Amino acid sequence: MYEWGKRLFDIVLSLTLLLLFAPIFLFVSVLILVTMGRPILFRQQRPGRGGEVFGIYKFRTMSDERDSDGNLLPDVQRLHGAGKFIRSTSLDELPQLFNVLFGEMSFVGPRPLLVGYLPLYNDRQKKRHDVLPGITGWAQVNGRNAISWEEKFEYDVWYVEHRSFGLDMKILWMTLIKVLKRSGISSEGHATMEAFKGTKEN
Repeated sequence: MYEWGKRLFDIVLSLTLLLLFAPIFLFVSVLILVTMGRPILFRQQRPGRGGEVFGIYKFRTMSDERDSDGNLLPDVQRLHGAGKFIRSTSLDELPQLFNVLFGEMSFVGPRPLLVGYLPLYNDRQKKRHDVLPGITGWAQVNGRNAISWEEKFEYDVWYVEHRSFGLDMKILWMTLIKVLKRSGISSEGHATMEAFKGTKEN
C-alpha cells in the first residue's frame, strides 16, 4: 500500500509542480543562456533502484572554463554568480521533476550519486539502492553536503529501513525549510562535495 500510494503521490505532485513552476523553468533557462550559454540542461548517468542506471536531469550551474591544456578547471573556479544562485536555491534540481514523473526517481529517497561509486559501497551502504532515489532525502535534511560520506550513507540506509508516508512528509517539510535557509549546500573547502573514495572499515 505504501509503495502504491507513494507512486501516486509522486505522479500527482510532479505534474502539479511542473505546471506551477513553468515560469521559473523559463526564468532559470534564460538566466543560464545569458550567463553561461548552452546547454541549459545536462543529463548525467546515475544508478537508481537496484543499481539500474538512468539519466538524471539538472539545470547547468558551472561554466566550461578550461586551463591552457584544455582541461576543465576545478568546480570551485567554474561556479560563478548565476550558478551559485541556482545551486544555493536548489533550482538546479527542478528538472528532476521529469525523472519523478517517468518513475526513475521519487520525491523522497537516497540521492542518486555517481555510477563510479557503486563498487566502493560496503554491504550496508548498498542498501541505499533498495528503493528509488529521491530529489531529497533523510541525509539532505540532516546536513546534505556538510556531513561526511559515511554519515550520509548511514542516514540513507536508516531511511530505507524506516520509510513511511509520515516520514516522507516530514522530510519534504524539512527540505522546504533547508531550501529557504540555503543551508548545507557545500562541504567545507569544496564547491560541492569531495569525491567518495570508499569506506576504509566495512
